[in-house]
Amino acid sequence: MTKQIADTKQKRQRGRPSNDKDLQVLILDSAEEVFAEHGFAGGRLRDIAARANVNQALVNYYFGSKSSLFDEVFLRRGTHISERREALLDELLAASDTPSVEQIILAYLTPQWDMKYSGRGGAAFVKLQARLHAEPEEHALRLRREVYDESAKRYITALHNALPYLSKETVGLRMAFVIGSYLFMLNDVDRLNDLTENQIGLIEKDQMLAQLSTFLCAGLMTPEAP
Repeated sequence: MTKQIADTKQKRQRGRPSNDKDLQVLILDSAEEVFAEHGFAGGRLRDIAARANVNQALVNYYFGSKSSLFDEVFLRRGTHISERREALLDELLAASDTPSVEQIILAYLTPQWDMKYSGRGGAAFVKLQARLHAEPEEHALRLRREVYDESAKRYITALHNALPYLSKETVGLRMAFVIGSYLFMLNDVDRLNDLTENQIGLIEKDQMLAQLSTFLCAGLMTPEAP
């Protein structure tokens, strides 16, 4: 360990985490907020270090590079969302060979929705995830594929089984529409009042999820176009 890192540890304020695991979590939490606010390109390691109240050398010591740190931030919560989706789908399939479209979509949406409302960190991650679509394409695609593709493909299969009158290609395309719609609603809810001249007001989490699920299911179940 370098003298700079050792000096940083000595200068921590009272109550600062004293072991490596806690310190890494603190850096990840700070990075999550910085990347959510500024994206990968705009997020600077020195700003992350300042928010975590550590020396930048310590960030480099634990994570090596900004790219590696960003990956760790995304994988931490993204993997949790994907694993929970898989678990919810497993529960549905254990109860029925062909769960309904409504059940499948609700199972898919719920982990993301719960993440957004789980606290400051969860909300920051949802915002960061939305920003991923504006990041360098190769990096963004790799992360999304690594974290979400396996569970998404399982959901497409389940939806195809529930909608046998649709081709799997159509179900896959409509699943892309599902993903785009829910990401917008997770991150741009304030636009609702802009579009309705402030007629909607505050919509509770469960009410919004129910409305979105109803809308998405209707689109999924529409017969193939001629």
